[in-house]
Amino acid sequence: MKHIKLRDLDVSRIGLGTMGMSFAYTGAGTDDAESMRTIHRALDLGVTLIDTAEIYGPFTNEELVGRAIEGRRDEVVLATKFGMISHAGGGPGILDSSPANIRTAVEGSLARLGTDHIDLYYQHRVDPGTPIEDTIGALAELVAEGKIRHIGLSEAGVATIRRAHAVHPITALQSEYSLWTRDPEAAVLPLLRELNIGFVAYSPLGRGFLTGKIRSTEQFDATDFRATNPRFTEENFPRNLSLADEVAAVAAEVGATPAQVALAWLLAQGDDIAPIPGTKRVSRVEENAAADGVELTGAQIAKLTALPPAAGDHHNEAQMRTIDR
Repeated sequence: MKHIKLRDLDVSRIGLGTMGMSFAYTGAGTDDAESMRTIHRALDLGVTLIDTAEIYGPFTNEELVGRAIEGRRDEVVLATKFGMISHAGGGPGILDSSPANIRTAVEGSLARLGTDHIDLYYQHRVDPGTPIEDTIGALAELVAEGKIRHIGLSEAGVATIRRAHAVHPITALQSEYSLWTRDPEAAVLPLLRELNIGFVAYSPLGRGFLTGKIRSTEQFDATDFRATNPRFTEENFPRNLSLADEVAAVAAEVGATPAQVALAWLLAQGDDIAPIPGTKRVSRVEENAAADGVELTGAQIAKLTALPPAAGDHHNEAQMRTIDR
């Protein structure tokens, strides 16, 4: 597995998102043993960047990751997130990046993860009720104390990124980026490159859509958050299937899977981008990690880049309101 730098943080250029092992997707939380095998296999394959968050569960995903990395902590660049749970009484889903909440959150994450430090600690969503300078100031104190090593932001806009970076260097921004979510390209990626901030791409496979395996929303159970996602509605789903089919056509040319082609396209966008495809299955982590060796031609990259945008927003209305733009 090749490595890249997120600012000065060395990571495998393909990571592992663990959210779906415990939260949000069909089958989440039903097979922790397979999920732990998946994390172990990722490490065996040279994946170092493992991504979780306190809101996933909530809390259960961090506990799972903590169990899985026990005895292998030195192989892991451990990333987690705070700010979508108010520990002062608001509970899950309430944005709170106040310094006091950060203190409570980090201690909880350290305990659940079974570690004395977090390598990359993200603000999960920008809190409009707390100046970003106050949030980053509190995180800078945690860096000085050794509880966290690097500071990250997630789904932050350009103005917030500049203000945050002026207080303390930001190592990485994590936001959605894939063949069907191209939002960061216009303004965010140029700013990150100006400031030497790395980019971690979540949902690089379009929540599974770009794998070509999802052909009907009937594949989801009632707990699956894709059921409320605009791209999976009765109107938009058939239109978006054509995008998956185009990816599959390139995959047939390359002799790779559609998932590998979608990841290879993302890797071709820059050596400062680390996608974190999520899975809870060993076979899928093996497939995703192998994308590191897939090389697309210039013509294939251009063909994929020219695909039309996906139909529908990439989050539902409530989730879109939490994205800083």
